[in-house]
Amino acid sequence: MADEDDLEELLEELDTQGDLETAEQVLSLRIEKRRYDKPVTIIEGFDLPQSELKSTASALKSALGTGGTVDEGRIELQGDHRDRVPDLLRERGFEIRE
Repeated sequence: MADEDDLEELLEELDTQGDLETAEQVLSLRIEKRRYDKPVTIIEGFDLPQSELKSTASALKSALGTGGTVDEGRIELQGDHRDRVPDLLRERGFEIRE
């Protein structure tokens, strides 16, 4: 039983550390015009493993109902989402530079 308690404490400690690292990241948000003058929302400044970055991108795409990709450590979302993305990222614990 003592081993289970120690394991739970360790998992909670690891999760707390992850939240701290997320809160320390300051992300930037910008819009680029691409082919045919279509806007693309670009979020940069992540310091996450590729799997977590893809998970974050997937959550944003689902919440916004749009397509996108992860490219060179940044998330690119189809369309102009400057108004909604900051709030969604703050909910996930990130700091946004505006």
